[in-house]
Amino acid sequence: MNSLRNKVQLIGNLGNDPEIITMENGSKLAKFAVATNESYKNGDGEKVTDTQWHNIVAWGKMAEIAENYLVKGKEVIIEGKLMSRAYETKEGEKRYITEIKCNELLMLGK
Repeated sequence: MNSLRNKVQLIGNLGNDPEIITMENGSKLAKFAVATNESYKNGDGEKVTDTQWHNIVAWGKMAEIAENYLVKGKEVIIEGKLMSRAYETKEGEKRYITEIKCNELLMLGK
């Protein structure tokens, strides 16, 4: 049951090609965004689509898979865990970001 404490599953489309960063030790990091869409009818009966954007990070083998196979628009299933971190900009402003650390990746479609 502990594996269910922080688990995220998304099905969506890549909003950009993965950004690949190679670390000094040779390991790779992939960063990309996935959009999920939800449609519903509003009070006037009109169809409304709500798009949410999710920041994804993948390390090691998952980053290599992302580098070799993922492109903007590709439909994917992502499984991972929610991570939050803080960083400081060049101007000294503190920023916060929430990301999903990808543990599993499945490509859909062609």
